[in-house]
Amino acid sequence: MKYAWKIALFAGLPERIGMPEITLELPEGSMSAGSLKAAVAAAYPAHASLIGVSFVACNEAYAPDGQMLDCGDRLALLPPVSGGEDSAAGRDDSSSDMRYVITSAPLDAGRVSSLVLHPDHGAALVFIGTTREWTQGKRTVLLEYEAYEPMALRTLRQIGAELAERWPGTISAISHRIGPVAVGEASVVIAVSSPHRDGGYEASRFAIERLKQIVPIWKKEIWEDGSEWKGHQQGPWNPLADIPSPPAEG
Repeated sequence: MKYAWKIALFAGLPERIGMPEITLELPEGSMSAGSLKAAVAAAYPAHASLIGVSFVACNEAYAPDGQMLDCGDRLALLPPVSGGEDSAAGRDDSSSDMRYVITSAPLDAGRVSSLVLHPDHGAALVFIGTTREWTQGKRTVLLEYEAYEPMALRTLRQIGAELAERWPGTISAISHRIGPVAVGEASVVIAVSSPHRDGGYEASRFAIERLKQIVPIWKKEIWEDGSEWKGHQQGPWNPLADIPSPPAEG
């Protein structure tokens, strides 16, 4: 008997393999995430190196290699992320909380910052990530962002919860754009308010670094003479790695 394993693909994988989702017919109905990656690599050996550094997502959560999966789970194979549901208006799967948004519309930093203002807070900061024209001598014409949207929203909210736990009283809002983002336009806006400025600075920096680590969003750099999907560029990517403790208060 064979079991059908359906696996969604993102970033450069659909282009390499030629489809956004693959189905593997395998003799096991359950297996570890590491075994599933090995089965995908065996089926597509030309892309084994990228598959090997990718993570399996199971039901919209990262799965370590030892986690057991079932063929009926919602599965995706996620290459290293790049960090940074009506898409035209902004998307959030919770009607009560619009502070974490994935959208194809231009980002409004003023709107995002307004979501975190609080009368008891003495500091509010806004980080805006934009498309730069020149990187290491190459001229960028356009960036294109892609997201595994349900999981991206979940992990944005996770970051918000981590900020509130590590810096009590902090309020955050994060909007990330998908689709084409021209030079000079914003791809991500992170707003943070806090009772005191020190906590706001620390939380804002933590938020963008954490976004790069765990949020399944990828960018494709388009140059005058070609294009390339860009993933994690700060050493081996491990979204399940422990995060450092916040600095001790002096």
